[in-house]
Amino acid sequence: MPRSVEVPTSQLVKRLKKVTILRALSQSQLKALTKWAKVVVFSKGETVVKRGERGNGLYLILEGSADVRRGNRSLARLGAGQFFGEMSLFDNEPRSADVVALQPSKLVAVSKWEFWGFAASEPSVVLSVLEEMSRRLRAADHALAE
Repeated sequence: MPRSVEVPTSQLVKRLKKVTILRALSQSQLKALTKWAKVVVFSKGETVVKRGERGNGLYLILEGSADVRRGNRSLARLGAGQFFGEMSLFDNEPRSADVVALQPSKLVAVSKWEFWGFAASEPSVVLSVLEEMSRRLRAADHALAE
């Protein structure tokens, strides 16, 4: 069962700066994001999101790593500075894969409503998410073409 933990704002800002979709944001913008963020800890082997469940936000990996999988097939390995669950920001469809912590991991959970509240004042974060979604779609398309 994940548990919420407190992280000092200055430390959280420093770690958020390493997340790919947030790199372009200033210190003050990242500090504003911390008001919307919830830091959660998962144990090794714990399921973070389950395929088929309704998604309501994304996760930013601060520490640790996660395996994105469908059944026994690993689709991607993600580590600190990466994120997942971004599709749920744009639709109400179920999660498309399971995500399991490969080691003890510290993540930032941002709900769809919190994300759009933050994005209203910082629209550049939406462009960053869309750019990464496009990159991932192209990689999946390339993999299917092989």
